[in-house]
Amino acid sequence: MEKRKLSFLEIWNMSFGFLGIQFGMALTGGFMSRIFQTLGAEIDEIPILWIAAPLTGLLVQPIIGYMSDRTWSPRWGRRRPYFLIGAILSSITLIFVPHSPTLWIAAGFLWILDASINISMEPFRALVADKLPNSQRSYGFVVQTLIIGVGTWVASSLPWMASQFGASDSAPSGVLPASVKVAFAIGAVVFLVSILYTVFTTKEYPPEDMEAFEAEKKKKSRFISDIIENVKDMPKTMQKLGVVQFFSWFAFFTMWTLANPALTEHVFKTPVPIEGAYDMAIAAQEEAYNIANTAFQESSNQVGKYMGVYGLSSMVFALLLVLYTSKRRINRKYVHMFSLIAGGLGFISMYYIPSPEYLILSFTLIGLSWGSVLSMPYAMLSSSVDPKKMGVVMGLFNMFIVFPQIIAALGGVNYISKLFGEATINAMIVAGVSLIIAGLSNFLITNKNAITYQVEEDV
Repeated sequence: MEKRKLSFLEIWNMSFGFLGIQFGMALTGGFMSRIFQTLGAEIDEIPILWIAAPLTGLLVQPIIGYMSDRTWSPRWGRRRPYFLIGAILSSITLIFVPHSPTLWIAAGFLWILDASINISMEPFRALVADKLPNSQRSYGFVVQTLIIGVGTWVASSLPWMASQFGASDSAPSGVLPASVKVAFAIGAVVFLVSILYTVFTTKEYPPEDMEAFEAEKKKKSRFISDIIENVKDMPKTMQKLGVVQFFSWFAFFTMWTLANPALTEHVFKTPVPIEGAYDMAIAAQEEAYNIANTAFQESSNQVGKYMGVYGLSSMVFALLLVLYTSKRRINRKYVHMFSLIAGGLGFISMYYIPSPEYLILSFTLIGLSWGSVLSMPYAMLSSSVDPKKMGVVMGLFNMFIVFPQIIAALGGVNYISKLFGEATINAMIVAGVSLIIAGLSNFLITNKNAITYQVEEDV
């Protein structure tokens, strides 16, 4: 079936649900380590507590991709039922996360939240490939990135905004302040509403051959064998992109897990207070602990606000790409390469900045990488695979996202960063070097259709 070109509004509507997904991801990425620290986690324990994120992605995304490829409802379509289920589960979990009374409960909520987000997220990638002709693929993924940038910017600043409107940053030991609780509640509402907007404003194409589709559905499920077969038949472009993805996501996982402890220590000079170092039976020491804890919570809000800059930067970058790719073709390979290298330099600069204000520059550079990571690899991949297998292929592609995160969580980031020294800020140097390697790995990509899709071919 020849797919018609969609208007900007149609592409915006089908992508708008990603605003909610990114609210969930930004709140998790920006503040989950802070929650773990508040509940008593040591810095070296934080990456392993994040193991839920990559493991749920590894398990859930291929399954959801496979299932959505085999789903069709005349009313709800193919991908939209999964958007809605994931949104409901995510919104409920977001409300409860900052109320976790213990570390293990917070880690459990992270498992549930990541699984729920993945149920919604993977089909969104496939939806772009389902509905858009090849000539609009870059455009479609870049519009998604524009919306993701807005979500990252706003959601990362929510605790800071809440505190500006009167929510307290002070709380007893082991309890999250009201500013964080309010932020997560707002995120839950935005998640559900934005997904509902996409569900009710977007229609999907039915399978091209409905009889063959129904016959395939009636066959005995071959999920495991089909996954193995698709792994064996993985396109070379996908394999090469996997190398780029590996180093890219190792870097961003390092940022999400360790940016808050690294920056509160190195830049703001307000590390999380260790309760055992204070005698709470002595009023003066209890007051000193409360002052130090409030300073940590306030600087954590500031870290979140500065992290929002990478969302704003990615949004501006995506907007420029939207304007350009709506009329012209781009060299996806070189755009991605230089964006990743810029982000790597942004991470490394954190070690040298003299005061917190300079974090704006660091995260602006990181935003260029983030905007590209969320669009260019998927645009390159979608031009290199069988459209009938788009869901499962997009799910399998996420192996190259989750494996580096699993390696980082199981001690990789701790081991490598300690090669530079004991200070937590060295983790940001590791992230920077990893992104630069990812950028240079783009030289592996040689498929011309993946690199620069010829607009004229689709006319």
